[in-house]
Amino acid sequence: MLQNYTKEFRYNIKLSVPVILGMLGHTFVQLADNIMVGQLGTAELAAVSLGNSFVFIAMSLGIGFSTAITPLVAEADGAGNQKDGKSALKHGLVLCTVLGLVLFCLILLAKPLMSLMSQPVEVVALAMPYLDLVAFSLVPLIVFQAFKQFSEGLSQTKYPMYATIMANIVNIVLNYLLIFGNLGFPQLGIVGAAIGTLVSRFMMVFYLWFILKKKEKFRYYVTGFNFAKIEKSVMKKIIELGFPSALQMFFEVAIFTSAVWLSGVLGKNSQAANQIALNLSSMTFMFGMGLGVAAMIRVGNQKGIRNFTELRRVAQSIFFLTFLLEIFFAILFLLGRHWFPSLYLDVSDMANFIDNTEVLVIAAELLLVAAFFQISDGIQVVVLGALRGLQDVKIPTIITFIAYWLIGFPISFYLGLYTDLESTGIWIGLLTGLTASAIMLYLRFNYLTKKLIAG
Repeated sequence: MLQNYTKEFRYNIKLSVPVILGMLGHTFVQLADNIMVGQLGTAELAAVSLGNSFVFIAMSLGIGFSTAITPLVAEADGAGNQKDGKSALKHGLVLCTVLGLVLFCLILLAKPLMSLMSQPVEVVALAMPYLDLVAFSLVPLIVFQAFKQFSEGLSQTKYPMYATIMANIVNIVLNYLLIFGNLGFPQLGIVGAAIGTLVSRFMMVFYLWFILKKKEKFRYYVTGFNFAKIEKSVMKKIIELGFPSALQMFFEVAIFTSAVWLSGVLGKNSQAANQIALNLSSMTFMFGMGLGVAAMIRVGNQKGIRNFTELRRVAQSIFFLTFLLEIFFAILFLLGRHWFPSLYLDVSDMANFIDNTEVLVIAAELLLVAAFFQISDGIQVVVLGALRGLQDVKIPTIITFIAYWLIGFPISFYLGLYTDLESTGIWIGLLTGLTASAIMLYLRFNYLTKKLIAG
């Protein structure tokens, strides 16, 4: 019985590992920025956290929206229809470019909110110039996502990974040169980190497009676009799938962003500790995200050939693999909760010794809670991927809203600001929301697949 699920592990891992590495690449950009900026002081680290909190919300909408391309391409690929696959990419590129520009403008309009959010004054002053450049980097990032989701829809997950690795190398080199002013370059501090992020994201788009254009298998799809001919029906289908998917990701990212803002009310050290725990949790979350993409691709393929019994078995094998992986991460967080945060700060800096020590203590407490929500977080994102593969997006959007904003956020708000738990209380709210989401989404998947099998 168990072998029915474990025999799929090898292929699921092969499909998801490049996606995971690509996803980790996005997080690694933030990790590199955080570790390098953390050497400047806790105020600078808190400023990057505050600036990125605005960008993360917008990024979640863009990445969530772009996921609509994958199931459409996977279904077309399963049915052997190249024309529909190319059409999904072309219309997806148009919509993602427009969305990237709109989100950039919205962030610029939202900047004054920073001064109204009870955040430390020195942190806001540092975050403002950083935010301008990182916000503009959303445009190339979301265009890249369109190409990435298309490539993954054809079960070709390694090429976006190559582009992301290249972008990380560029980002780290530019950080080294521009944050600290090495090799004769100007010392720009956190603005240098923002320039590194912007340049690396533009290079990522061009590199992925160049790789796909070079490959015979993809050339038909990525060249000869006629952007003058836009079909309303295809745009409508992508929007109908993409908008709810964007909201799903938005609801989750927004509750984690609210944790950044609530931590800011508690002070810069709580905010810096929150950023460390959030960054570490984001990296393990990318494994769940990668397996969620594998679930979306495989479920989309099975939907294309209308084999619903196999669809359910394949999806459940991915859920089981995710469960085992997240138990491993939970143990890792429990064992390393005191050591991991020390990587982010200069513990030998005597001028900031008291601040740094407080940050390390708070971060260790947050990682204790994060250890427990690894399992809930992984399961909810992978089940969500399977539901997207089924092109079921409306009910899951309502589920994620209820789980995060009617259950999770009120608990975070009350425990964080009105009890002695403070930062730990904020994260207990996150744990509750993720667990509610995982349970409700699985019940939805179980109901739908049984209904499809019954005919």
